[in-house]
Amino acid sequence: MTPEEIMRVAIAQAEKSKTPFGAVIVKDNQIVEQAGNTVEQDADPTAHAEVNVIRKLTSRLKTSSFNEGYILYSTCEPCAMCAATCFWAGISEIVYGVGGEDFEDDYNPNMIKVQCQDIIEQSPNSIPIKSGILKQDCKHLHSKYPL
Repeated sequence: MTPEEIMRVAIAQAEKSKTPFGAVIVKDNQIVEQAGNTVEQDADPTAHAEVNVIRKLTSRLKTSSFNEGYILYSTCEPCAMCAATCFWAGISEIVYGVGGEDFEDDYNPNMIKVQCQDIIEQSPNSIPIKSGILKQDCKHLHSKYPL
């Protein structure tokens, strides 16, 4: 699968959750898990798409940390909580569509203004981060499902 094909699955998860946030985890170029944001439906402020997809896969694999090769794709740049969760879960790479810098300063007044890269740089292991995959499609989710 191409990065664009994978991101389209993350976008579909965002659409399914009726939020701008969807995520998938890939291993050996195959999607192994997918999830959307369920913060409102679960009344759980930690139920971000990235956390949900990690929870689903760790539960299924019965492990709290992955071995090498698991890549997380997200429609939006992971927040500080999600970036830290990626580190703790052993995610090998983070790929996202649209970042906080791609919006006006007030697009989400509740957002903590710490970039994913800032969190990863503070961790003992470097995790590659790529952005901009289907950026405009991911950005459009924010106008379709305003926060």
